[in-house]
Amino acid sequence: MAAAAAAVGVAAVNGVRMGSKKGPKAPPEVPGLPLIGNLHQLNGTKPHKTFTKWSETYGPVYTTWLGASPAIVISSTEVVKEAMIDKYSSISTRKLTKAFQVVSRDKMMVSMSDYGDYHKKAKRLVMAALLGPAAQRQFLDTRKQMMDNMTSIFRASAIHDPHATQNFRKVFRAELFRLSMIQTFGEEVNSIYVPELGQEVSREELCEIMVVDTLITLAEVDWRDFFPYLSWLPNESFDTKVMTAEHRRTAVTRAIINQRKERIANGEARVCYLDFLLTAEDTLTEEELIMLSWESILGGTDTTLMTTEWAMYELAKNPEIQERLYQEIQEVCGDDTVTEEHLPQLPYLKAVFHETLRLHSPGPILPPRFIDEATTLGGYQVPAGAELIINIYGCNMDEKEWESPYSWRPERFLDESRFDDTYRPIAFGTGKRVCAGMSQATNISCTSIARFVQEFTWSLKKGDEDKVETAHFVGARLHPLDVYVSPRGGR
Repeated sequence: MAAAAAAVGVAAVNGVRMGSKKGPKAPPEVPGLPLIGNLHQLNGTKPHKTFTKWSETYGPVYTTWLGASPAIVISSTEVVKEAMIDKYSSISTRKLTKAFQVVSRDKMMVSMSDYGDYHKKAKRLVMAALLGPAAQRQFLDTRKQMMDNMTSIFRASAIHDPHATQNFRKVFRAELFRLSMIQTFGEEVNSIYVPELGQEVSREELCEIMVVDTLITLAEVDWRDFFPYLSWLPNESFDTKVMTAEHRRTAVTRAIINQRKERIANGEARVCYLDFLLTAEDTLTEEELIMLSWESILGGTDTTLMTTEWAMYELAKNPEIQERLYQEIQEVCGDDTVTEEHLPQLPYLKAVFHETLRLHSPGPILPPRFIDEATTLGGYQVPAGAELIINIYGCNMDEKEWESPYSWRPERFLDESRFDDTYRPIAFGTGKRVCAGMSQATNISCTSIARFVQEFTWSLKKGDEDKVETAHFVGARLHPLDVYVSPRGGR
């Protein structure tokens, strides 16, 4: 029956393409092999590059086969906006891999949930207590302390050994994690005993379990994702890895929540996300409470780290751009330390941030969606039942949209028209699914970049200029940024 269903799917796609001349035609189709489709042609853990190469031949909208499933690939900003805004009701259902299904507890994360009552309730809660304007003001001093901590660490290390490189990722991730823990749980949690694991877990281990191990798990590939009719077959290696990581993540999150509940019961309520969830929303299940709390830790640590690390790599690689940014900061701030309040007055800093997002997108491909009902995209008829893949990398490398797209050129974003309705949908999503953490991610990353450039000069190790390898399916640097940091005079 599965093979017959796949054959029906092929006929449906081909039937539209070869059907009546009166209606829109189906997208061009990438030739593939029986059963596996185009899987053998994808570039290992960099499918976004293969998708982008195919768009040069087949155009910005085309059909490819990922095993038994047809997938419509979009590599055009204009068509992405059409899909995510105008045609959103036809493609609102998430299509998650098995790894994402397990980690998200079948779409219990805000970012992975389908648009509906649960998504709207969960997003309302996170905006009210954590990511909305009022909540962001409550944590302003905590973010300032984070900046002070990082600059102090870099300065102390540079003074101790001026000729040693610094591991940027280690410092920045630790402080992002600390900030996320305070915002979510009301304190940084230096260590905690986890009954389900039978051990005391340090803050460094908490970060590994809640952030690093989860990201590695999400990159795990299960061949059953491409052949749903074989989902009954076991894949013990995959299942063991994913379930072990998920169990550890849940165990430590539950332990922290239970400890915080004891604190609240003792009359020690604090301004934080968990306390808000426990007092403002009594319809959340324990599982939902765990997932929402954990997601705020992951979201607050992951993509902001990726973007800022890439920005500092590019600035260290391009000293003339670093100097231009420094001069802008000096003109605006003088002897004052740059803060979030200065950001609207720093257009070149904004350009550095957005150009980094364009060239080094944290997520080169968005998690696929199902096309729930037949519709048109980019002038093509796309059938219900197919997957939709939005290739952000392909949009950002489109030579019709971006001059010299493979070059890092912040000045391209000094043109304010870039922010009208061109870039932001690709960076942070758009429409009903715009990223809830957009404001916090922008403020933290931009303020960090500005503080780092204001207080230090940055330079790469010889030979590191071309180290641009990325990890797995995401845009994170494969290797942590090791960089020379030198305090500027007078600071």
